[in-house]
Amino acid sequence: MTREHYIPFNKEFLLEQQINYFAEDQKKVEDFKKLFDIIEHYFHYEAFNLNRNLKQHYALFDPDLSLKERQGFLGKSDFRVFKETLCTVLEQGNYRRIDKETLDKAFEDSDLIGLRLSIDFNAFKDYELYVRGHHQAKEKVKKYIFWKKEIEIEYYDRVMIYLNYNEEDYLNEKKVKLGKMPIDPGTIALKIFKRVPKNDIETIFPNAIPRMSTKDKLFFWVPGIGGGISLLSTTVIPALIGMYAAYQTGEAIDLLNSKASLNQGLIALGILSLYLFRQYSNFVNKKIKYSKILSDSLYFKNLGNNSGAFYSLLNSSEEEVLKETILAYTFLYRSDKPLTAQELDDEIEDWFKIKLNTDLDFNVKDALSKLKNIGLGIETNGKWQVIALENALVTIDELWDNVFEYNQK
Repeated sequence: MTREHYIPFNKEFLLEQQINYFAEDQKKVEDFKKLFDIIEHYFHYEAFNLNRNLKQHYALFDPDLSLKERQGFLGKSDFRVFKETLCTVLEQGNYRRIDKETLDKAFEDSDLIGLRLSIDFNAFKDYELYVRGHHQAKEKVKKYIFWKKEIEIEYYDRVMIYLNYNEEDYLNEKKVKLGKMPIDPGTIALKIFKRVPKNDIETIFPNAIPRMSTKDKLFFWVPGIGGGISLLSTTVIPALIGMYAAYQTGEAIDLLNSKASLNQGLIALGILSLYLFRQYSNFVNKKIKYSKILSDSLYFKNLGNNSGAFYSLLNSSEEEVLKETILAYTFLYRSDKPLTAQELDDEIEDWFKIKLNTDLDFNVKDALSKLKNIGLGIETNGKWQVIALENALVTIDELWDNVFEYNQK
């Protein structure tokens, strides 16, 4: 699996793990709690500003707003600012973009539904998928009629899909049908899902349509055409010819004992029809299974849509930034000498591996940048240290007090 920047533990747990180091000094424990309480409030204020920025510049493209409401944001919403801000939030939340190779593989493979899905990408001016966190789980899938096989499936913990729809003129030119999707051309849809199978990630596209796979087509058409031709040429047609000849000569027709029994041909044809019906039913059942997975995704796995997705993204972003800051400050504080970024990175990653049995790629660059921006981290000749805890409380309190400067003389 890919090592991620994402830290799969909540901030309260990580804070407790860090202050346990100072358990014998109750004053330091209380001071650390105070320090990170103020830092959390400051980062929450930053997240609030990001949210306000996102909502303003997204409003012109929000499919949940009416056309009249969207037009009210002409000249106020800027697509470039919206996209840059969204990417900033995703980066801070340690989401990573899915590359084309991974997407293409997912479109070809399927772990759970066994269906080939057709997606008309002409509907989109641009589309992107971002994921965060992953885990593996064992699932039972049906291989044959009475046999289920247990396989290990890789899941993404969080997936955000970004869909920038083309304008109406382009959709008409390409004969794109949006179907029952309540989406206006020229808008941008955002959706966040949890626990999405890696090889079935294409199921979250709203215009994914099930199609027969090559295997399904072969199982359906080859026996049908071959068996049909064979039955017609060797049994049914000769029997019909014999019956017609007997009718012409006035001979009695015995359906059961004739040389080319029509009953036998019809029975064989019925068996072939039942086989074809069974193969088609298998395909229909797969479509029903896909519809079930889709409804589960929409009802149970969906965490937010369009502007409502911002709250989930910003909460993740705020938490990841805080966790990185907690770790970077405490590890530098406990060190008896300044550390390079690489040394700090190695120490934190080793701690996760040994203490929490977790292999991750700590985002040391962002963590140190945050420490420097809030005045707690100092870099000298490529080595980092933090200011003393007592001074840190004063510094961060001043930072918070100066968020609004309306009372400044």
